[in-house]
Amino acid sequence: MTACGFVALIGAPNAGKSTLINQLVGAKVSIVSRKAQTTRGPVRGVAMEGEAQIVFVDTPGLFAPKRRLDRAMREAAWAAASDADVAALLVDVHGEGQEATSDHVATIQAALAERKGRKVLILNKIDLIEAPKLLGLSARLNEGGLFEETFMISASSGAGVARLRRDLARMMPPGPWLYPEDQIADAPMRSLAAEITREKIFERLHDELPYQITVETESWKDQKDGSARIEQTIYVTRDSHKMIVIGEGGRTLKAIGMAARKEIAEANDTKVHLFLFVKVREDWLDDPERYRAMGLEFPKEPKKR
Repeated sequence: MTACGFVALIGAPNAGKSTLINQLVGAKVSIVSRKAQTTRGPVRGVAMEGEAQIVFVDTPGLFAPKRRLDRAMREAAWAAASDADVAALLVDVHGEGQEATSDHVATIQAALAERKGRKVLILNKIDLIEAPKLLGLSARLNEGGLFEETFMISASSGAGVARLRRDLARMMPPGPWLYPEDQIADAPMRSLAAEITREKIFERLHDELPYQITVETESWKDQKDGSARIEQTIYVTRDSHKMIVIGEGGRTLKAIGMAARKEIAEANDTKVHLFLFVKVREDWLDDPERYRAMGLEFPKEPKKR
């Protein structure tokens, strides 16, 4: 009998959710960066385990919102957790030793307790912590009896991931598969291509570039020779940010394009001709259409008291 269900991965920023979902699926479906809140809208990856199809949902990191985009991301994460068959709280055990991180996880755990449905705990980066501390942390996080099971993994190395996938498959409700057996993601290739380029921007610029940046695939044309011609626009909010992305003599933009082109070609299994443009769009953070393009609801500004 076939089974199919959704597993939402939630947690603090940089807990390793995107790295884990890529490991679970066996291919890149979500971008990874050291920069916090890289994932903006829910990203779905599909994995097969026996007769079960598991749809993993990578959600934005949960944090105290300061801007409209922050609120939209937080709402998307909690909506995914509420709709899933299993909500999986991913905790970075290496960062949990810091008081701020510990308080953050406790806040998420308390909010999760108010929601119905099955819940599991995933302790990530176990290779970076001593066993006694790991066991103590596990015991503390399980004090309230919130979680059905606790898994200890390393998303980067893959340790414990196979067992995690097998056990989650057993939790999936009976039912037909939602996707073809060989499909690993539900996002169109042009969306993944834009996310890959955004990842390369973060990798290249690190903290030089502000968080408010987005990439859109404006055109994708399949050529007669089997290659793809792709045009993407990188939107920033200021002219000074535009110069940072382009770099002296265009060298930074060229390096970003080379790295993105290589990975997009691998993901699409074809030769790619990538053309990048940088434009200033000062108000994109207040444009409902941009939020819809990222798979987010456009939140209204809270009323001032």
